[in-house]
Amino acid sequence: MSASLSTSAPSAVAARADARRNRALVLAAAQRAFAEHGTSVSLAEVARRAGVGAGTVYRHFPTKTDLLEAVMQQRIDRLATLAAEYLDAPDPGAAFFAVCTEVVSSAPRSQALCDVVQSDDGWPKALLRSAGDRFQHALGALLTAAQRQGAVRSDLEIADVLDVFTGCVAVQRRQRPGGPLLRAVAIMLDAMRADPGIRPVTKPDAAANSGNETGLRNETPRCPICDTEIRLTGTGRPARYCSAACRQKAHRRRSARAAVAEVAALR
Repeated sequence: MSASLSTSAPSAVAARADARRNRALVLAAAQRAFAEHGTSVSLAEVARRAGVGAGTVYRHFPTKTDLLEAVMQQRIDRLATLAAEYLDAPDPGAAFFAVCTEVVSSAPRSQALCDVVQSDDGWPKALLRSAGDRFQHALGALLTAAQRQGAVRSDLEIADVLDVFTGCVAVQRRQRPGGPLLRAVAIMLDAMRADPGIRPVTKPDAAANSGNETGLRNETPRCPICDTEIRLTGTGRPARYCSAACRQKAHRRRSARAAVAEVAALR
C-alpha cells in the first residue's frame, strides 16, 4: 500500500506540472496567433502552434472566448505588476512614463481583437474586469506619486491617461511590431508632463472671463455616454454623467480601454 502511494504521489505532481506547462505553451501560441491573424484563428491552429493536441487546448479553454480572456488577463496582470513594482522607484515621474511607454509599445496590433474588447456585448467579463481594475489601481497610484513629485500635470485623472493610451495605441499601430515609438506618440505622452506653459484643463463651470468666450460659458454640458444634457446644480463638482447607469457604463468602457491599451499586447 505504501509503495503504491509513494508511486502515485510523484505521478500526480508530474501531471500537474505537465498541465501547467501545456497551458503556458497554449497561451504563448495564442498570443502570437491573435497578434498575427486576429480573432479568426481557430483553436486547432493554436494547438498546432503550441505543439499539443487539440484536446489539450479544449481541456484548458473550452471556447475561444475563454482563451481570449485568459490571454488578455495575463497581459493586464503583467502590466499591473509592472506598475506596482515601479511604485518603489526613486523617480516616480520617470517610472510613470516608463509604464506608459510599455503600455503603448506593446499594445495589440490586431484591430479585430481591439474591437472584441471594446464591444458592448458583455466584455470585458468579470475576470477581465478584475484584472483591469488591478491595473487601473496600480497605474493610478503611480500617477498620484508622479503628480506629487511635480513630474506630471496635476489636473490629470486616470480616465484621461487611459484616453491618451487609446489615442497613442491607434497611432502606434502604424509602426512595425517591435519598432520604436512614433514621434507623434511621444508628443502625446509628453503632453502629460508638468509644464508651466501648459494651462490646466478648464472645468465646465470655470470658463474664462473674456467677452470673446461667451459661447463657451453658455454651452450646456452633455453626457459623453448618451449625449443627454446634464443639469447643473450650481454647487459642488460638476457632474460628468447624466445618471448612475451612464457612470457605470463609462467605468466598463474604461476597463475595456485598459484591456486594449494596456492589455493585450499580444506578441
